[in-house]
Amino acid sequence: MSDPTEVPVVRATSADAAVVGRLLWDFNEEFSFDGPGADEFAGRFASLLDGDDVVVLLTGSRDDPSGFAFLTLRPTPYYDGPLAQLEELYVKPHLRDRGLGTALLRAAVDLVRSRRGGEIHINVDEVDADTRRFYERNGFTNIQPGEDYRMLCYLREL
Repeated sequence: MSDPTEVPVVRATSADAAVVGRLLWDFNEEFSFDGPGADEFAGRFASLLDGDDVVVLLTGSRDDPSGFAFLTLRPTPYYDGPLAQLEELYVKPHLRDRGLGTALLRAAVDLVRSRRGGEIHINVDEVDADTRRFYERNGFTNIQPGEDYRMLCYLREL
């Protein structure tokens, strides 16, 4: 396992849209999620990555990254900075358990802190025990301290 503090993490730019699109597609394929293809994702990331409210962090080389963290940031009256949503965090399967995911998550937390954000939200499938343990090990909780009920996430496809 690598020391997560020594794993290089860089912010993706629109020039990285193709590799980011491929990583998101790989993530969706691994978990059997139907969605756009890698090229369609790349086209969308080409414009999204030029803004300030979508951030993708990469580890590994820019041409062949080993993983990524995809965050969206939105204004909120609750904090001076944004509320962040960690949309996806993905490390290629053969490179897991080397501290890469931890490095990406720490870099994401540091980025949100540097923007004076107050919270990061993450949605995790309840049955995905390994992922839940990963986030809990890194300071995230499914319930607020002192509470005894689970927080639920509702959605409606449009």
